[in-house]
Amino acid sequence: MKVLVTGAAGFIGFHTAEALLARGDSVVGIDSLNDYYDVRLKQARLARLRDRPGFTFHHADVSDREAVERVAAANADLAGIVHLAAQAGVRHSLVDPYSYVQSNVMGHLVILEAARRLGGLRHMVYASTSSVYGLNTEMPFREADRVDTPVSLYAATKRADELMSHAYAHLFGLPLTGLRFFTVYGPWGRPDMAYFSFAKAIMEGQPITLYDGGRLRRDFTYIDDIVTGILGSLDRPPEDVNVPRLLNIGNHQVEEVREMVRLLEDALGRKAEIRSAPRPAVDVEATFASIDAIAGLTGFAPKTPLSLGIPRFVAWFLEWRNR
Repeated sequence: MKVLVTGAAGFIGFHTAEALLARGDSVVGIDSLNDYYDVRLKQARLARLRDRPGFTFHHADVSDREAVERVAAANADLAGIVHLAAQAGVRHSLVDPYSYVQSNVMGHLVILEAARRLGGLRHMVYASTSSVYGLNTEMPFREADRVDTPVSLYAATKRADELMSHAYAHLFGLPLTGLRFFTVYGPWGRPDMAYFSFAKAIMEGQPITLYDGGRLRRDFTYIDDIVTGILGSLDRPPEDVNVPRLLNIGNHQVEEVREMVRLLEDALGRKAEIRSAPRPAVDVEATFASIDAIAGLTGFAPKTPLSLGIPRFVAWFLEWRNR
């Protein structure tokens, strides 16, 4: 099967492309290689993919309609799309809101338009986020919950993607599944994520800030488990192509952020200098995924607790830091 992976040089996109290639699929990658974080990390991920047979790459922005149309025309035999390209980061949406609408809303529309013109497309899976649950307080979050109280522009753009996808499935019979990711972490991760930035600060003897004393709770989900869920979902298109799916994909295990810091300290062999601050308005108090739906569909069963995932991340982080 030939699969288009957008955001192929990104954290989740890179791991997904590797897994697809490992099982014998061919992968067409797209990425803009923007400088939201260190481009060298993206280039290093991409270099690993370029070494694999069956991988081709296009340096393009998914919001560039003409560029995406050219890629789609050159790969008319695409059977699958995993659309992961996006402007990520909840807090950065306060700094550069325009990039979120351009990448997440226009980019999603461009990919939907390309997808509906691919005659052999079996399924498109795209990235949503647990952030769409916003101010919801009933735990765990379930796909049927209302999601009309976002607390960040990032969350609002991802909810817009879900709504556009619903319209495209209804109008064009486009087989679509949106995955609401819950706090993905692991090797080759994003430097803007807390676990990565905390590890860097601890190694450099710099203080870290914990909101509400580190009592915020997150459903930390290891990257290998995420990729298993992505591929399992991709392989199972909706039976009714006019009704799109939305699935939570998380660890179904809630941990306080301060426990993540403790595990980082243990793995790094250093203590963190901790400062406390009130929780920002763009942060929610807790996330917790109900995963009954994806488990029932794919057999998804996360295998990596935080106590195993953080040491694995640290082993990679130290190697990367020493390059």
